[in-house]
Amino acid sequence: MAKEKVITAHDLTKRFGDFVAVSKITFDVEKGEIFGFLGANGAGKTTAMRMLCGLLMPTSGQATVAGFDVFKQTEQIKKNIGYMSQKFSLYEDLTVAENIRFYGGIYGLRDEAIKEKSAQLIKQLHLDGQEKTLVRALPLGWKQKLAFSIAIVHDPAIVFLDEPTGGVDPVTRREFWGLIYEASARGITIFVTTHYMDEAEYCNRVSIMVDGRIDALDTPANLMKDYSAASMDEVFLQLARKAIRSGD
Repeated sequence: MAKEKVITAHDLTKRFGDFVAVSKITFDVEKGEIFGFLGANGAGKTTAMRMLCGLLMPTSGQATVAGFDVFKQTEQIKKNIGYMSQKFSLYEDLTVAENIRFYGGIYGLRDEAIKEKSAQLIKQLHLDGQEKTLVRALPLGWKQKLAFSIAIVHDPAIVFLDEPTGGVDPVTRREFWGLIYEASARGITIFVTTHYMDEAEYCNRVSIMVDGRIDALDTPANLMKDYSAASMDEVFLQLARKAIRSGD
């Protein structure tokens, strides 16, 4: 029995004048899948992700996210996804509890649900007694785990993670991926970009973009076999060497 497709893209393209940032990418992502979206700087992955999140209008092609059209239903897409990036996720001048309450409201949760989810997250992340702590006072690893938990506080169909573990120590990265696996097991689809190739091996499938195109897409095991590589790092390097442009 075929699994539900949470993302579909066919010939999705974005041009900026004469520059083709994303060129006719075609792929789909299944419900509950952990999908790695890789590419060197300038490959076009950030532009592609922004289109899928409903933040950037494509030039041509077709795509749906959580069943909604990226051309016509961007507001519905935003309500049915979560998003977390390395650069910005939480308000550092707010407390742990205030961040949960703020984002719960943004995602449309009622007060009672926010209260219930807050207690659940505090317990799950072992932050008991830290509810009134300013986020800026938390270690980076705790910030990232809290940011991820808040990004899925409304049980979205899919969560987009843009280099979520950048600058985090290896132990905390493993703990973070534990949260990802738990969310996937609950049916939340994970769409993740990362520069850590060991993390790419944690994904169910991986796509690798080069100069605006998807040059490879398969399971990590199959990609390593196809490229006669001992690791995903070797696969990535083989493909990235073909890149002409830089800067994303």
